[in-house]
Amino acid sequence: MADAAVVTDIDSRGIVTVTLNRPEVFNGYNEEMVRTLSETIPELGRNKDVRMLIVRGAGKHFSAGADVNWFKELATAPADYKIQASRWTTAAMRGLFEFAKPTMALIQNACFGGGTGYAAACDIVVASEDARFAVTEVRVGITPAPILPQLISAIGLRQARRYLLTAETFDVHEAHRIGLVHEVCPVGGLDAAAEPLIDALLRGGPQALIDTKRLILDVADDHISDDLADMLVQTSASGRDTAEGIEGFTAFLEKRRPSWSAKADETD
Repeated sequence: MADAAVVTDIDSRGIVTVTLNRPEVFNGYNEEMVRTLSETIPELGRNKDVRMLIVRGAGKHFSAGADVNWFKELATAPADYKIQASRWTTAAMRGLFEFAKPTMALIQNACFGGGTGYAAACDIVVASEDARFAVTEVRVGITPAPILPQLISAIGLRQARRYLLTAETFDVHEAHRIGLVHEVCPVGGLDAAAEPLIDALLRGGPQALIDTKRLILDVADDHISDDLADMLVQTSASGRDTAEGIEGFTAFLEKRRPSWSAKADETD
């Protein structure tokens, strides 16, 4: 379906492309997108015809994170729906991070918030020169819980402590320096840059790749346990009910600085 929030396509080589398909909102995620990803990614992992997975965004941007309109609904939603929304998001990110076969993200332009989670969850990231990154959740008074394990794994504890706390925007070259991006290519050149990497992956034995990826995660102790996943869900859901989360999101919708930011300005 052309108007589906997530579009999947498998080619003759066994490469499945998962396209975030809401370009009108910069591929911001809503219920349909995270629910579909949480269900589809595990299914693709079990599909014997799939040899690798590529994540990309339709249109101008990769992903600007959450859809503001959905977050507006969540702000006043019942507690059980907030929990379910966080479960979908956490499951989607965890499923991509622990996907049994090789994964790759192709990034152009905006890659913010949850978008950085998709990137960090993949084995290989190729980004074009126009790519920009930021983990902005703290600016609106919430915690980026569902994507924390993936980001720490990708960029390390030291860089995570900077970029997840400052929420500053950084360019593709900084993303490459800190390990979030593996290859940088010219604008419009994502497919050409990805092809040699795809060829290299397809030259590996399918089961050997699965076993090697699993062993990498085992040796690095980089799996996400059910208990950790549940903690991420609870943290993500509860953050929307705090005074800070409500003020941060309200300020965002009203296009003003939140109260804590305004107070900081007064001390300058």
